Amino acid sequence: MEVLKDIAFQFDMDTLLARLHIDKESEDAKDIQHLIDHIAPLIKPKALYEVYYIQYKGCDTVNIGGVTFTSRVLRVNLDKIERVFPYIATCGRELEKIVAATDDFMRRFWLDTVKDMALEASGKYLSNYLKRRYALGQMSSMSPGAGSQDLWPIEQQKQLFSIFGNVEDLIGVRLTDSFLMIPNKSVSGIYFPTEIKFESCQLCPKKECPARRAPYEKNLLEVKYFKGLN
Repeated sequence: MEVLKDIAFQFDMDTLLARLHIDKESEDAKDIQHLIDHIAPLIKPKALYEVYYIQYKGCDTVNIGGVTFTSRVLRVNLDKIERVFPYIATCGRELEKIVAATDDFMRRFWLDTVKDMALEASGKYLSNYLKRRYALGQMSSMSPGAGSQDLWPIEQQKQLFSIFGNVEDLIGVRLTDSFLMIPNKSVSGIYFPTEIKFESCQLCPKKECPARRAPYEKNLLEVKYFKGLN
């Protein structure tokens, strides 16, 4: 296992203001700049990952590192894959503490957007790091609970976290009783090399999702993942 704590985060004020739909010359922009000047040195995105060779593949199960995951979609995606990279990435609990310390609704909203940007930096760094270190080409990933619930149940966060031991001590992320992560701007899953890019969004019919990364493909689930099973 490797823990990545020295992830550079170069804050882009223009990007933040654009996401918040705030004019650069406004009083809000000045307040945000003052806030960022204060918190920028405290932002510490982090990630960790492990490298495993798949030990066993069942009909709809995969055993990775002695842990069995149940998901037909994950199983099919890993059909020709031997080596995978379980991971967790986060904006960092430092930002979480800053958000918790304020009761100003607007300021909490601004900080939540900063947390999004810190998580993106963490995820991008991890992805590029894995590609460089392990000479990987294109990668895809799956996360418990992403897309429709039945693709890979969120309850399997527990199994994923068990691979790493005490994640809270390592990078400050803990799992709640409902299998959500704190800080909330954290992501977990399994990276795997692939020739054809996969996104869970392709199998999710949810409309108007702000996090959608790929169009919904209505027949893909039946044709690719369950064909011949019925």
